[in-house]
Amino acid sequence: MADRQVRDALLWNFTVLGEAAAQLPEEFKKSHPSVNWARPSQLRNRIVHGYWSIDLEILHTTASHDLSTFVAELKVVVATIES
Repeated sequence: MADRQVRDALLWNFTVLGEAAAQLPEEFKKSHPSVNWARPSQLRNRIVHGYWSIDLEILHTTASHDLSTFVAELKVVVATIES
């Protein structure tokens, strides 16, 4: 995590993802309950308002291990919409 570019990219992309998830209409989120829509926005809030208490190891672990599951869930939602 010594690489500032990597750190900034993680922070920025999780912030954007969380904001996007928060902006989805509640009706849409309720129609796809298998996706945990709250988690990205909770992480975004932690990044934006937590300032110095952000654990970069947790962000890295989330990006490495949890993000792929969330992306897979989103792909199912997109496939449902497209069909």
